[in-house]
Amino acid sequence: MQTAMKTLAAGILGFSLAMPALAANADDFPTRPIQLIVPNSPGGAVDILARLLSVNLEKELGQTVIIDYKPGAGTVVGTDYVARAKPDGYTLGMVVTSHVINPSLRPNMPYDTEKDLTGVSLLASSQIVITASPKLGVTTLQEVIDMARKDPQAITYASPGSGSSMHLSGELLKNMTGIEMLHVPFKGSGPAYPEVMSGRVSLLIDPLFSSMPHIQGGNLVALAVTGAERSAAAPEVISVSEVVPGFRVESVFGVVAPAATPKPIVEKLSKVFAKVLHMPEVTKRLNEIGMEPIGNTPDEFNAYIHEEIRKWDPIVKASGAVLD
Repeated sequence: MQTAMKTLAAGILGFSLAMPALAANADDFPTRPIQLIVPNSPGGAVDILARLLSVNLEKELGQTVIIDYKPGAGTVVGTDYVARAKPDGYTLGMVVTSHVINPSLRPNMPYDTEKDLTGVSLLASSQIVITASPKLGVTTLQEVIDMARKDPQAITYASPGSGSSMHLSGELLKNMTGIEMLHVPFKGSGPAYPEVMSGRVSLLIDPLFSSMPHIQGGNLVALAVTGAERSAAAPEVISVSEVVPGFRVESVFGVVAPAATPKPIVEKLSKVFAKVLHMPEVTKRLNEIGMEPIGNTPDEFNAYIHEEIRKWDPIVKASGAVLD
């Protein structure tokens, strides 16, 4: 009995001594460079965001932030690297909307999105827009819905790939309105634009920032943005939710860490990311590339991840999209 009591006392003493050390580690963190994994190839919105943040994070943290590109399998390769990394705060990963879609889309995930990773901060969001070919002869989303209700084979829609947030935006619209539309996937947005402009495909669902030059040039007709509210970049374009209440899809960008990373370190990183995101020069640059800064807490980001995974699961299943 005495031996057991001594063991318990020693354990309690050890834990109490460890707590100040943990706090001290969080206060001192970081003491060496931080690796920021980008799960995409160089170029594109997530890369621009990572590089913009890294420069300013270095000033705030006093350490180098090294960007390491690990593309593949719809961001799974890079995120898996983060999930397996030492949970000390020195390996972080950028994530995009596919982070909450992949658990439903990919049956052979090498990690558990919610158990093996923790959110640090939801960094920013950007709008997706539904556009129509000028040859379709419509100017509103309601006209498209009405057309699809009259003829289930009348509407086709293009996206930059099966399982993308753009593809699933179309599937969600189908689910919430009861209409039929045929999905036409492309390998990226580039080859989709001429097909929609020519009228061979009815609609295109793509990021607003990419579509704006074509809308302004009269080659595409803007029908609605998919966010909960209109975009400040194109306030004249309605949101889908104005026609279909409750509809909301956004392209999002966040940062995660291995799940066992000490909470004080995760919270410190979250606060620094939020500070950087709301620096005037950073906010200005984000707005220029069609992004709205967010910068929320780890708990808020984890709750968002949980909610979005469950939102997309039935939509992915209904679409029939499955990627290994």
